[in-house]
Amino acid sequence: MRTTVGIIGAGPAGLLLARLLHNAGIDSVVLESRDRGYVEQRQRAGILEQGTVDVLRAAGAGARMDREGLRHDGIELRFARRRHRIDFPALTGGRSVTVYAQTEVCKDLIALQLKEGGPLLFEAEALAVEGADTDGPRVRFRHEGREDVLECEYVVGCDGSWGVARKAIPEELTQVFERTYPFGWLGILADVPPSHDELVYARHDRGFALLSMRSPVVSRLYLQVPEGTDADSWSDREIWDELERRFETDDDWRLARGPITAKSVTPMRSHVHEPMRHGRLFLAGDAAHIVPPTGAKGLNLAVGDVVTFARALAHRAETGSDALLDAYSQTCLRRVWQAERFSYEMTTLLHRPPGATPFEDRIQLARLDRLASARAAEQDLAEGYTGFALE
Repeated sequence: MRTTVGIIGAGPAGLLLARLLHNAGIDSVVLESRDRGYVEQRQRAGILEQGTVDVLRAAGAGARMDREGLRHDGIELRFARRRHRIDFPALTGGRSVTVYAQTEVCKDLIALQLKEGGPLLFEAEALAVEGADTDGPRVRFRHEGREDVLECEYVVGCDGSWGVARKAIPEELTQVFERTYPFGWLGILADVPPSHDELVYARHDRGFALLSMRSPVVSRLYLQVPEGTDADSWSDREIWDELERRFETDDDWRLARGPITAKSVTPMRSHVHEPMRHGRLFLAGDAAHIVPPTGAKGLNLAVGDVVTFARALAHRAETGSDALLDAYSQTCLRRVWQAERFSYEMTTLLHRPPGATPFEDRIQLARLDRLASARAAEQDLAEGYTGFALE
């Protein structure tokens, strides 16, 4: 089997890359180890930056997003029983974000790929990337009970932090930067309309809480919990009671409760793998970097990576120059580290670490008070949240 670009992983990064390459007249093959149902149902991110929305529309994958996605022009911060709204368009020249779940992005891109694009093989497990530093890299994979080889000109690893793509880069050529936080997020899906029309980020002495949504009738909410917490150790009533405490305000706002349909715990960590390229192997998305979910950056960073690669490969096809491909890692990492910085600042602003001192509590509250009283501080948050430029 032969193609120009072998793509490992059919998450939003791999699927979007296949779409961008198709639109540029460049052929690809996508290998995904899971079945289609799993890819279309796994719960992940739900906030699309302005740049991601623009890319999906330009790629011809934005019609359902525009019909069903929820445009949000701000977020609300809560602290010390106070409420403060950050107005994105007023602070960024009109930029916003859209609530549209990763599952829905994948469904849209899968439908387009199967209708118009190149091969998309589900239950095709990539076993190894070979010859990354040659002109003819290969991906060994298993599909329908037998091993096969995909011969490529380029390989893009969109297969996550535990995939085979990252392992194909020699350890002596890499640097890894990471931080693990001593807490996680207990997340729930609930069949109840959201209690607020925008996301609410709450800093409380008992820990962080987030009010989000998946649709006008489905709420997505999170609680800061100790690292290693078992989601089943919390009863539904305990979860709602704790959410109510952490979102409390001095006005008459109330949290709406409903049946919880799913709950899980997400660990919190930051991770960056440098470089993001080795020969003709390119890493994208979680294969290269992970951010804590506080800043809503994970999916959006992956989109930035594949946009950068697709533009670089199209540039090579048009001009014969490898300059943009050679700059891929450096270009992506500038944006990655800004997103890591933003996510770190949001995480440390809103989460109360174990053993926090009264001094640290007051510093957090002072930082939040600064956001609520200084336009420059608000603008920095709004620009970071709505997204950094796609290069």
